[in-house]
Amino acid sequence: MALDGAYLRMLKLEIEQNAVGSRIDRIYQPSREEIIFLLRSRGWSGRLLLSAGADSPRIHYTEQPFENPKTPPMFCMFLRKHLTGAKLLGVRQMGMDRVLYLDFEATNELGDLVNITVAAEIMGRHSNIILIDGDGKVMDSIKRVDQEMSGVRPILPGIRYTKPPRQNKLNLLETDDEALKARILSEKSADLAKSLMGSLEGFSSVLTREITAYTIHGQDADKNVLTKDQWDRLFFFLGKIREALSAGEGKFTTVFDQDGKPREFSFIDITQYGALVVSKTYDSPSALLDSFYSERVRLERMKQRSNDLLRMLLNTTDRLARKIAAQKEELAACADREELKKKGELLTANLWKMKKGDRVVTVEDYYNDNREMDIELDPALSPVDNAQKYYKEYRKAATAEKMLQKLIVEGEAELQYVDSVFDAVSRTSGESELLEIRQELSEQGYLKNYKNKNKLLKAQPPLKYRTSDGYLVWCGRNNKQNDKLTCRDARPWDIWFHTQGFAGSHVILVTEGTELNDLPDRTVEEAAAIAAWNSKARGAALIPVDYTQVKNVKKPNGAKPGMVIFDHYYTLYSTPGEEKVAAMAEEK
Repeated sequence: MALDGAYLRMLKLEIEQNAVGSRIDRIYQPSREEIIFLLRSRGWSGRLLLSAGADSPRIHYTEQPFENPKTPPMFCMFLRKHLTGAKLLGVRQMGMDRVLYLDFEATNELGDLVNITVAAEIMGRHSNIILIDGDGKVMDSIKRVDQEMSGVRPILPGIRYTKPPRQNKLNLLETDDEALKARILSEKSADLAKSLMGSLEGFSSVLTREITAYTIHGQDADKNVLTKDQWDRLFFFLGKIREALSAGEGKFTTVFDQDGKPREFSFIDITQYGALVVSKTYDSPSALLDSFYSERVRLERMKQRSNDLLRMLLNTTDRLARKIAAQKEELAACADREELKKKGELLTANLWKMKKGDRVVTVEDYYNDNREMDIELDPALSPVDNAQKYYKEYRKAATAEKMLQKLIVEGEAELQYVDSVFDAVSRTSGESELLEIRQELSEQGYLKNYKNKNKLLKAQPPLKYRTSDGYLVWCGRNNKQNDKLTCRDARPWDIWFHTQGFAGSHVILVTEGTELNDLPDRTVEEAAAIAAWNSKARGAALIPVDYTQVKNVKKPNGAKPGMVIFDHYYTLYSTPGEEKVAAMAEEK
């Protein structure tokens, strides 16, 4: 769901409480449509995230790690020039609409104090982050909107800033019950939830449905047949919401579906889905949004950065699959080679029956109870040459079978490797990991004319986890790192984990010499959960995970990065959860 104006009111109060009077220490732009202000005051610091992404526009404090580009974008440099060291004076909201104004006191190039406002417009695909000077003119914006894009409200440097047009709705904090009741009854829709959403500014569908569920208790949701008791219940609930919005205190709740994916959030308890969902509460509105959007936004950010890689890998996968299918068809055709050899032998034994120019000859098949058998001939060849032709086709088919079997094995291994790289790309969390994968693909010949412009880039360390019993677990980020972990860093008595039948990371449980049979079952299960989560099977139920001592894992000569063979292994089934694995993470 989208962030609504009522929830934005909660964020406004949270930012006011913590950040007013603080100064901007640093400014980052981790992606094209995201800005982070590092705010500091005496005894407090926080990172304020502003996002204008069409699918996840928002503003809140964040604890998530962000990898910033090596070269700051132009808008980031512009913000640093004008806002570094600026003091936050206050936060304003446009009614109960989805627009927040952050008012700063900054110092210009002449050393004079000036007022600068950052407008965070949280409006779906029209979202924007705009810098406004003290005269109300646009200094710049993260999304420039020219006359061709919008003849009503262009956003360009030097143009006077105009507020987004407001909808003709009532602000709950400024409206009494009688006026609100009249407005609800005037709405065209008979459905109470829709009428509430059409009447109240900043109220989303999940919020109005929750109000309706409390009001009618499973009865008809037609607003025109509400009883006096139901109207009383409605305004009682709205009164509680009014109090929460005034004080900035709520029950910040996210509901998750059966697959564990976040579905809805609000600042009140969400009960409308009953037992179909699982709910979780957070200490603050920012903590909720930080959790709700973190995985979705990470995937979207990395998708933007890795589109070319994913497209290349998909094309390579398609090409390899078609090539292997064609080779298997050829191999199937080679299955008749013994029949070719038999015909050659039968022709050799019956040369006296043939003469040049014959198109077919009937012979007795001494391999099949001397039954008569017709063999096609090439009329342009002599009897001996016809027999030799069948022998030649037999030898060709036998040679082709051996070559095709080898090529199919090699092709399937390559397909498995490409699948593992695709999985690694889909789970990357930063530009450094992508650069490592690009370098790997270049070394393997998949990326032509690739030049690493970041030769001094420090390689990312493996992911690090700690089990409930205190054992260290390492997890590779990509194939080259998998090789290093398994073949160089791990000790022979450490335990190696990998998903069975799915691409995924190599996971090493550092045992410090403890025998496998002496390890706690919980530790082995948690290490398997880490392997299952860091794989292509993430999100599935009952994922098979193989594990064995590192000494039983070998890398064949010439094998591609990350490809190993192993024996003397055990298998257990794991159903990993994001929270369970995240709780064990020590480094990201």
